[in-house]
Order: sequence, then structure tokens, then C-alpha cells
Amino acid sequence: MKLSASLGLWQDRPPEEALDTARAAEAAGYPELWIGEMATWDAFALGTAIGAATSRISLTFGPLAVTVRDPATIAMGVASVAALTGRATGVALGTSSDVVVRGWHGRSRDRAATALAESAVAVRQLLAGEKSSVDGTVVGSLGYRLRLPAPESPLTIAAFGPRALDVAARHADRMVVNLVSPAAAATLVRGLHAAAGRAGTTPPPVAAWVVAAADPGPAELEQLRRGVVGYLAAPGYADMFRAAGFGDLIDFARTRPHPRELLAAVPAEAIAAVGLFGSRDEIAAKIGSYAAAGVDELAIVPATSDDDPGGEKTLAACRSAAVPFDA
Repeated sequence: MKLSASLGLWQDRPPEEALDTARAAEAAGYPELWIGEMATWDAFALGTAIGAATSRISLTFGPLAVTVRDPATIAMGVASVAALTGRATGVALGTSSDVVVRGWHGRSRDRAATALAESAVAVRQLLAGEKSSVDGTVVGSLGYRLRLPAPESPLTIAAFGPRALDVAARHADRMVVNLVSPAAAATLVRGLHAAAGRAGTTPPPVAAWVVAAADPGPAELEQLRRGVVGYLAAPGYADMFRAAGFGDLIDFARTRPHPRELLAAVPAEAIAAVGLFGSRDEIAAKIGSYAAAGVDELAIVPATSDDDPGGEKTLAACRSAAVPFDA
């Protein structure tokens, strides 16, 4: 079981805390840091700052929404950070959500799986230093070549539905899934292997983003509960939480209660179902469950608070708990 770290970009914490998490991840021995893009930082600007604040950790950007960022800007961003920081870089692509794509950016998510596949081909060309040649039906890039040194970054595809699994099987060096239980992860791993079988490809390794809190206090618990709320009524995620035993919670979420009411109804057990939560032994047991599900890598998204700025305690605890699985 490989471990990497991911920034939580928690909205209840100072934005600059992302730098603390990056430094804590490097100090704990994590080889790779995922830098997503939500409502605060531009991913590439933050990655450049993290490169200056750390000394060796590799940087993976995304998942970036392929209907928001086009292949040329993605490749330019990755190459820029690689050139400015001297770090190994990677990039992850995904389709994001209606809230982000349609609401925040005013873009369309129509034919999102097609956009994902076309972006994957074009981004891979560009990151390899080739001239782009994708005349896509949704997105594309023609005739561009990076002026900076090509970073030759590996490509990760974020997948949850069947069409994204097909794209990952055909185009990814790694697939990533987000906020899933071990049972849901096992289903997605099987789906990836089936898709690879149909495509005649070798299935890539699978990483799972998991929220984590070692011996959490009230602040960490509240933060993680807030992080789960937005997924409870979402397609696919609702079915996963129902299968994990939270059917009443899902039924309540679908009545569209006030967010405060829904937040108050989320039990700690719902968080534990999709992450690493509790004592070191409990975290180790959950890592074992993900390993048994066929997950090759866990990207730890640590809870943060005034008692654990940057998630240093949680990152160290998860690293320690994973030692038996590294043997």
C-alpha cells in the first residue's frame, strides 16, 4: 500500500495552511502531494509556492476539470511548475461537478466523458513534448508544443461512473477515486479491470483519496462532517452511503433540509465509513480493508485544526499505521 498526501483545502481554515500541510507531508516522508483546485488557490500558483516551501516532495495537480481547463493550459501549468521548482510533477484529470463547472465557471458538462478522453490524449501528447494533434468533438488542441522543457508527467484519471472507468482503462497511468468506502472501492476496481479487459489494456493502479483524522477532537470531527454533507444526496455517493448502513441519513438528505440540520444529522460513523478515523489501530485496520479491496494507494486528506495545524499529527499517524502494509 503506497501512501501519498493531499491538501484538504478546508474552507473553515486559513488558506495559507496548505503550506503547513505540504511541509508536514514532506517531514513525515510522503513522496507525493496532490494539489487540487476548488474555491481558493489556483493549483499551479499554489504548487509553485509549495515548491519553494519544501525541498523534495513531488507535486501532482488535480483532478482538474477538463471542461474548465483546456489541454494547452493544463500542460503549460504543469510545465511551468516543473521548470520553476525543479520538482517531479504529475497531473490528474476529472469531470468535476455541476456546481463547479456550470455554476462557478459557466461551462457545460455535456458529453463530459468524451471531454475527459479527448483531454487525456491531448495532455499526454503535450506533456511528452509532442505537438498536439487532437481535433476533438468537445475539447482539443492542434499544433501547440510546450516551449518549456516537457515534464513527461504521469497522467491520472479520476473515475466514479462506468464511462470514466472506460477512459481510465484506456488512457490512465493511474486511476483515482474519491471519498469511497472499501466496498465501493472494490466495486470500482472490478469495474476498471472489466473495462481494461474490453479495451485490451493493462489496468492501471488505483489510488483512493481518503479523509483522515487521528484521535480527532471536536474541531476535526466537525470539519470532516462538513466535508461529507455535500456528497450525501449526490448520484452514486448516496447509494454508497446507503449500502454502508446510512439509508435514513440519505432519505433525510433528499428532503433538502437546511444545511445546518443535515450537518447535525451526520454521525461520526459516516465519516469512518469513507476514511481513516480514530486510533492508530483503527486506522491500520481500515488501511487493511482498502488493501483487501484492491486499492494500491491511499491519498491521505488530513483533517486540520488549531490543535493539529496542517494535519501533522494525522499524517504521521497514518504513515506509521501503514508500515505493516509496506513490508
